[in-house]
Amino acid sequence: MASCEVCGNDYDKAFEVHAAGAVHVFDSFECAIHRMAPICEHCGVKVIGHGVEAGGQFFCCAHCARHEGVGEEVADRA
Repeated sequence: MASCEVCGNDYDKAFEVHAAGAVHVFDSFECAIHRMAPICEHCGVKVIGHGVEAGGQFFCCAHCARHEGVGEEVADRA
């Protein structure tokens, strides 16, 4: 069994996520999100949907990007 890198749970259905040259092991999507999801630069929420990237920063939505003064032309894609 593999151990989740977030909670340490040994689980027979753990899965690997390959990203940016690294391999991560999780026992749930919840733990994967906790470790890997970017955080909105304005409101601090974990970005688990489409989100937007503007000025080299991640935001949960165009509204938050505009509040930070970047992405004046950014629009939500969802």
